[in-house]
Amino acid sequence: MASLSRSDFLTAAGAAAVAAALPLSARAAGLDKLGLDYAYYNPPSLVLKSKGWLEEALSKRGTSVEWVLSLGSNKANQYLQAGAVQFGSTAGSAALLARANGSPIKTVFLYSRPEWTALVVGKDSPLKSVKDLKDKKVAATRGTDPWFFLLRSLQANGLQPTDVQLVDLQHPDGRTALERGQVDGWAGLDPHMAATQLDASSRLLYRNVAFNTWGALNVREDFLAQHPDIAAIVLQQYERARKYAAAHVDETAALLSDASKVERRVADLQLRERTTYPGNGTPGSDYHDAIAGVVPLIRSDKLAKPDADLDGAVASLIDTRPATTALRG
Repeated sequence: MASLSRSDFLTAAGAAAVAAALPLSARAAGLDKLGLDYAYYNPPSLVLKSKGWLEEALSKRGTSVEWVLSLGSNKANQYLQAGAVQFGSTAGSAALLARANGSPIKTVFLYSRPEWTALVVGKDSPLKSVKDLKDKKVAATRGTDPWFFLLRSLQANGLQPTDVQLVDLQHPDGRTALERGQVDGWAGLDPHMAATQLDASSRLLYRNVAFNTWGALNVREDFLAQHPDIAAIVLQQYERARKYAAAHVDETAALLSDASKVERRVADLQLRERTTYPGNGTPGSDYHDAIAGVVPLIRSDKLAKPDADLDGAVASLIDTRPATTALRG
């Protein structure tokens, strides 16, 4: 997930305000096109896009489907804020930050529980533990799950952010900097993390799946209110794709490899060792606890607006009703 900043949301605010200002009757009078994102960090989205199940389910309603590639959570959140898509996939932490900064979104589905981030060092690094990162350069993408993972990992090991030299780099650039020896560590993100393990023999210094904040499917609130029937169809087909991805790992890895242009062995590592699909996609207490855990970090890092109600954002972000209704039985 690429970096997420306050300006990301302000850039798209104008378009979102225009959409919100339209009369309800004008906005709710049918739906010609449904916009969704797909992302390499969201394997079920690749399955759903490839199979055409959603297009088939919506064809009787005269609704077409437009897929938009999100290269990171920040992009998905920008698309949602601007109304370019109605459903967008992010890390849970990024969804929380967007909500706190005023984006009108709800998390209504969990597409996976990935361990998509860890702390990575080069193959010849002498570092053996998180504590060894003191006074070292560590790359991460500000405001993303890897960024929060890094801060939580430091905290859990008795270090503060000021104890390391934080280098704000986009995910691919962080990998490159690590492999070139320009930084001592990197808060990685799959598939880049898997690729550097296999291609450059980089190693994972620290892992903790509990510090990964799930894969969240978010929907615009206005769309959810105006088109609950279509939202239900999306969640039904998403659950179908989620189950398929879990049961057909080889095919899903091939889709990921083809779409992202990573080697098949990279996709296999990402999906076989670090991606699971628990439950039925309905966000529950584990998701709540995961995103609540980053609230102190958002505050201390001043990532949210000064007047943002972060605790309120945790409570208002999650909506279990759409998935509970759509996936009933």
